[in-house]
Amino acid sequence: MFDLLIRNGLVVDGTGLPAYRADVAVEGGRIRRIGQINEPARREIDAQGLAVAPGFIDPHTHFDAQLLWDPHAKPALAHGVTTIVPGNCSLSLAPLKASHRAKLVGMFNQIEEMPRKAFKEGVNWNWESFEDYLARLASDLAINVAPLVGHSLLRLWVMDEAANQRTATDAEISAMQALLRRCLQAGAVGLSTSFVDIDERLHPVPSRFADVRELDALAAVLSEFGRVLQVVPEFYDADLNIARVDQLAELSLKHAIPTTFSPLFVSIEQAAEADRIMARVGAQFARGARVWPQVQTRPIDISFCFAVPSLMFIRFPSWYQIMRFGTHEEIVEAFRDGDNRRRLVAEAGSMPDLWPQLTLRQVQTETNQPLVGKSLTEIAELRQTSPIEAMIDLSLEEDLDAHFLAANMGHNDDSRVGALLAHPQVHVGASDGGAHILSFSTYGDTGYLFSHFVRQTGALSLEGAVKKITSDTASIWGLEGRGLLQNGYAADITIFNPAQIDRGEEYFTQDVPGDGSRYVRDAKGIDTVIVGGAIAWSASDGYTDARQGALLPGATP
Repeated sequence: MFDLLIRNGLVVDGTGLPAYRADVAVEGGRIRRIGQINEPARREIDAQGLAVAPGFIDPHTHFDAQLLWDPHAKPALAHGVTTIVPGNCSLSLAPLKASHRAKLVGMFNQIEEMPRKAFKEGVNWNWESFEDYLARLASDLAINVAPLVGHSLLRLWVMDEAANQRTATDAEISAMQALLRRCLQAGAVGLSTSFVDIDERLHPVPSRFADVRELDALAAVLSEFGRVLQVVPEFYDADLNIARVDQLAELSLKHAIPTTFSPLFVSIEQAAEADRIMARVGAQFARGARVWPQVQTRPIDISFCFAVPSLMFIRFPSWYQIMRFGTHEEIVEAFRDGDNRRRLVAEAGSMPDLWPQLTLRQVQTETNQPLVGKSLTEIAELRQTSPIEAMIDLSLEEDLDAHFLAANMGHNDDSRVGALLAHPQVHVGASDGGAHILSFSTYGDTGYLFSHFVRQTGALSLEGAVKKITSDTASIWGLEGRGLLQNGYAADITIFNPAQIDRGEEYFTQDVPGDGSRYVRDAKGIDTVIVGGAIAWSASDGYTDARQGALLPGATP
């Protein structure tokens, strides 16, 4: 008798080949048979009218901390994601000495916009080594996790304060190699680094002080295990991005490793730049290099309020300085002081097209409730002022708790984004799941892939879209036995309605430790999510008590 039998489904097996009608039998956490099955099972699911696919894989997340208080990585699991890759952008939670914890929290707060209070209330720091961190995760895991180790963490461990000040000596590089090797042996899927991020003091993160020797030495260790190098390049400058593509290609060729960089954006005004980057990617693939650009599915939307810092204002130094380092009272005073306010308005005026279309998303007072949903242009007209002044006034009236939305700011050319997502040398990813929780919802990218780029624009077929986020991703990241519906493969399965799968509307919820809030989206059209052969979430019952999540790719003997 099988443990689980999924009957009458449209099997979209992850290969990209045409879907077909069949039953899928699961036993011992693995797929045991696909076809017309007459034998009984302890539990059956009728998938008539539904697609049965491998579980989706999200290769760029920051669920590192959330997993410690939420083993489901909510709501990613409910969106059909059965495997996540945390530890991107040079940041992981291990290896981490106790003396560096405050530093790491500061970097997560700055780079990934994770509240400090969430770490204080939700994280029990009972590890230092990568091995002990993974043991902590493995004790309570409902979703599969393929963790990266952060380059900045390696530097902090070996170099202490000097990690943020200089290049490493030969001895320090050797120590980082040994440390990386231990992390890979423990089960890290690869190494992440960054060429752009800044820390809590607005200084470059430790990984940005590494020279070519250091990165080459670490890539040599990755080569011993065939593991992945993930990079955040200078995505805002096409020439610098192309230079990073070339650097990654040389590392890939020399050390026989896969590399991936994220994000790659394309918008109407940036189309030529994206084309140039992809042309260089193609040229390097032709040489035999593996340099996978990660492209997200959704347009760029950013929400913000002045009660917390927002990376949207990083291009406005005066604004960001007061948001980042000012107290609540100091920000209010900066908005009220006439001379300072004029300076802020003038600086914001350097990008006049940014502000008029921003909308007021949320307020606390009844007085301003009728303005919710209106653009700053409309509000400014009602108040006989400018959009920037209206934004400041509303923030003061709401004690800095007025929320604004900058919608559709980029990555919004459907034809070009769709073509990129369908490109054989593009890796669908860059979701940032678990990060930027008050700026935008990082959930539902997979649903949007199907609803928008399969059903609406036809840029990808159903089979092609499933392949992109299952077997392609598993192959790039070396996740053996995952990403396909085939006999013997792990029973990570997502059952969904192809005509309905989508992401719900973004909404504000308070479910973060320390009374924190975030923006999330519910899944649409997902019926059942199976991890390791057990039902982890279903539309009828929600999240279950199943804890069949695994650490991937697993420890190396």
